[in-house]
Amino acid sequence: MKTRRWFVGVDWATEEHAVCLIDNGGKVLGERVFAHTGTGIAEMCTWLLETTGAEPSALFVAIEVPHGAVVETLLERGMVVHSINPKQLDRFRDRFTVAGAKDDRRDAHVLADSLRTDAKCFRVLRVDDAKVIELREWSRMADDLQHERVRLSNRVRQQLLRYYPQMLELADDVASDSFLALWELIPTPAAAARVREKKVVVLLVEKRIRRFDAKHVLTTLRQKPLTVAPGTTEAATAHIASVAERLRLLNRQIKDAHRRLDQLTNELAADEEEAPGQKREQHRCSDRGLDPGRISVGGVTA
Repeated sequence: MKTRRWFVGVDWATEEHAVCLIDNGGKVLGERVFAHTGTGIAEMCTWLLETTGAEPSALFVAIEVPHGAVVETLLERGMVVHSINPKQLDRFRDRFTVAGAKDDRRDAHVLADSLRTDAKCFRVLRVDDAKVIELREWSRMADDLQHERVRLSNRVRQQLLRYYPQMLELADDVASDSFLALWELIPTPAAAARVREKKVVVLLVEKRIRRFDAKHVLTTLRQKPLTVAPGTTEAATAHIASVAERLRLLNRQIKDAHRRLDQLTNELAADEEEAPGQKREQHRCSDRGLDPGRISVGGVTA
């Protein structure tokens, strides 16, 4: 703390951010609100540097959200950014007030002052590799898509139980493209009674369904159907048809996400394999009295 430093609290929000700047002794030097735009975030950085007159590395920033445009801009400008768990911040907030009402300006002050006095409770953030950032986002996307797929598949299952439960006996995954194609060919008990076995054979071959043959499919679907109220079958089939379109899109998006995740994982693994060789080259340069920081890698001076 003997070194002159400034502490900044940023209360992140979707539209604007409250910012509080304090010095080593906890004195508030300024409080402002900046819009969540490229211009607004740039103005925030300029204001902090002009107000302190310090080098970016002397500004220690506290924020709850550990990622995003604000964090990345602050890191890119050379400031030292820290994040904290919201539950921990709640405990620090009690130092200033016992009121439970949300106050953005006060939270920004709490963040700055808590970093000044209890830096050990914060986590220092660093800029991730571009591929790591993309990998993390694709992973989140894949999870979201999978959750949506489960939700829609449950709807298909519920509708089939209303009028056509025998179809579920053939289902390994009601959201799969192959099951949806089978349902479209034979969407009702009445259709099962009319469909030709040859059409079922063609579909099973086309969709590579080998768990059962056409005879088993027809035997299963031609079981005595449920007795349902007029309009039930029409309503349920319309519902499933609507959901099926979304499921097909989700299936494609999930495949694309997994393909991209595999690609990024392989690229990162390849980068890690190359890294030891680059380190050895730097050691050789050091032994020769050369500056390893000026090595040209792939035409770019590192």
